[in-house]
Amino acid sequence: MEANTRSTGRLPAAFLTPGSSSFMDFLAEHSPELLPGRRTLPAVQGAIEVPHGTTIVAATFPGGVVLAGDRRATMGNMIAQRDIEKVFPTDEYSAVGIAGTAGLAVEMVKLFQLELEHFEKVEGTQLSLEGKANRLSTMIRGNLGMAMQGLAVIPLFAGWDVDREKGRIFSYDVTGGRSEEQGYAATGSGSLFARGSMKKLYREDLTEQQALTLVVQALYDAADDDSATGGPDVARRIYPIVTVITEDGFRRLTEAEASDVSRAVLERRMDQPDGPRAELL
Repeated sequence: MEANTRSTGRLPAAFLTPGSSSFMDFLAEHSPELLPGRRTLPAVQGAIEVPHGTTIVAATFPGGVVLAGDRRATMGNMIAQRDIEKVFPTDEYSAVGIAGTAGLAVEMVKLFQLELEHFEKVEGTQLSLEGKANRLSTMIRGNLGMAMQGLAVIPLFAGWDVDREKGRIFSYDVTGGRSEEQGYAATGSGSLFARGSMKKLYREDLTEQQALTLVVQALYDAADDDSATGGPDVARRIYPIVTVITEDGFRRLTEAEASDVSRAVLERRMDQPDGPRAELL
């Protein structure tokens, strides 16, 4: 057996001694066909209807950042799934929320999780939050070919910056262009309504509990005007996925905690269907 294919067990030696701290670069060299953006789609006629995830929101507060998403996936004008998960931890201090083509988005998140884990194992340290945001940007850019065919993935990335000791939010466009958002951000089909809601309610001195309420209010407002966004479903006990990232790391609210916040918002909406009012100047 040649030296470059010498293996321990069944794995070639090259697989056991990667020359790069990037798992994506390693995969591109040895099995490029496994990367989502490298696949060739079959020729089709007419529009392809696949499940799409919708609204993701995020907001910072002095002790960290909150990232949340609704649970609805749509396929055309139909509800494809009522309880899809769109917010995932990527490592101990960061998380990503997905909007766009659901299947590709989940696959991209799993690859991103492996990318960060691979870097940490090879280098013995975690990437900076800025570095993580850049790696995700590269992955989105690699999916541009599929995005041009209608299979776009546009995530929202948030985390605790260990060096700066604060929560930060990064948004992206379909080409992988990255922007850091100040205070709050939203992406997905209901993002226009969610952003408008947060714009009137956000303050820099929010407590963690207030930030949690803020993002659920924003998701409620998005669902109120966007049919592709699902609001809290009390009958089915389906509530938004709400996560918090602080210096203590990533934490996802339990179903009971998410239920309490959602029910409090719903109860207030019985008296104020359009939501809380911001003060006039």
